[in-house]
Formats: sequence, structure tokens, C-alpha cells
Amino acid sequence: MSRATVTKGSGNVFRDLGFSEQKSAELILKSSLLQALQETIKGRGWKQVEAANQLGIDQAKVSKLLAGQMAGFSIERLVHFLSLLGQDVEVAVRKAPRGRRYGTVRSRTPKQPNKSSATATSAR
Repeated sequence: MSRATVTKGSGNVFRDLGFSEQKSAELILKSSLLQALQETIKGRGWKQVEAANQLGIDQAKVSKLLAGQMAGFSIERLVHFLSLLGQDVEVAVRKAPRGRRYGTVRSRTPKQPNKSSATATSAR
């Protein structure tokens, strides 16, 4: 039985898959926004039709979003959807550390409270 070869990733899955720096930066942002959108919709327990009504799009597009399909959705549009759902989106820009010629793109989404903790908090 042969052993599988394991290669350590760079920390940027899109770069590891062969995307350019520019495209991988875009995909990191889009995937983070998409994840936040998915978590918000699922956290509210909405059916796809309910989410579609809130976002002003058809159910088929919500289905694509929930399936993780980013094609056809710009960063601007994903930010708009999150805004429609009452979510704040923050972008922070700072100088790259010394010794690094180019900056990096990172994304961070806070964990959404689960239904039981959200209910317990609001019940007080």
C-alpha cells in the first residue's frame, strides 16, 4: 500500500488551486461574504422562498447562494444582500508589515449565535 503525499498549503486555498493573487483575493472576500450570508439565512430558519423575498431575488438564486455558487454574484451584491438582512460589513485597510512587498487579503466572520443561545438571551 502506498502512502499519500501531503503538501503543506500556503494558507490561501485559492492560490494553492492556481488562481492569481488578484483573483484569489477576490475569491477570499466573496467566499467570506457568502459564508456570512448563508449563516444568516440558516440562523433565521428561513426557507429559500423567504430569503428570496427578503433579498429581492428569485428562489433559484438563493438556492445557488446556499449551495456555495459564487459565480454571478459580485462582492458589491453580496455586501448589499447582507445589508438587507441587517448585517454590518466592515473592511479594514492597514499598511503591510516591513519586509513584505505586497499586502494580503484576509477575511474574518464572527460566529453567529445558535438559535438556542439567541433565544435564551432574548428571553431575559
